[in-house]
Amino acid sequence: MTQNPWTREQTPGPQQPSPGPAPQPDITPRGPSAPQHGVPAPAEDQRLPKFAIPVADTLWWVGVHGGAGETTMSQLLPGTRAAAHRWPIPPPPVPTPVILVARTHGSGLRAAQRAAIEWASGVVQGVAVLGLVLIADAPGRLPRVLDDFADIVGGGVPRVWDIPWIEEWRRGEAPTPDNTPDEVFEVLESIYALRASNPADYPAPY
Repeated sequence: MTQNPWTREQTPGPQQPSPGPAPQPDITPRGPSAPQHGVPAPAEDQRLPKFAIPVADTLWWVGVHGGAGETTMSQLLPGTRAAAHRWPIPPPPVPTPVILVARTHGSGLRAAQRAAIEWASGVVQGVAVLGLVLIADAPGRLPRVLDDFADIVGGGVPRVWDIPWIEEWRRGEAPTPDNTPDEVFEVLESIYALRASNPADYPAPY
């Protein structure tokens, strides 16, 4: 990937010392990082479609339902791509890294859970799921029942990142550093660091 354009630059004042190195984002997996033996695959009509890609050369955003926000995420990190609600499948031996994307309403979380189960069952060959981005579907705090469900869904993937409600994006404004809150910068820095941590060997072979 190219240089991260979503790192905030801080210029020290005339009487202030230069800041030290910025702390590195925590990219440690919190959940399973590979398919798990014994997880039953969803029914065929509950699975995401697949499409072939020529090589695993970039990060793909897989929106697990319509309006999930995968196109927005691809705009946030240049060089990444939206998969149009499908699994991008490269030829062996190296799978392509993907991040699932869903809204935080009930149907979005259920779709994310189905996609996570599909990946965990091992029926999707050729992808390495790095985590799940949950994009707020409304302003304000998530209702308790949805917040608890989001925790359950997030337990089935390596990592979860949360994107808050952003009114400018709802109005159709393209994502820019000027209309993007700090929480999103932190998410993007974490994802960028994850992909840049070992580009030659990550993800593991099929």
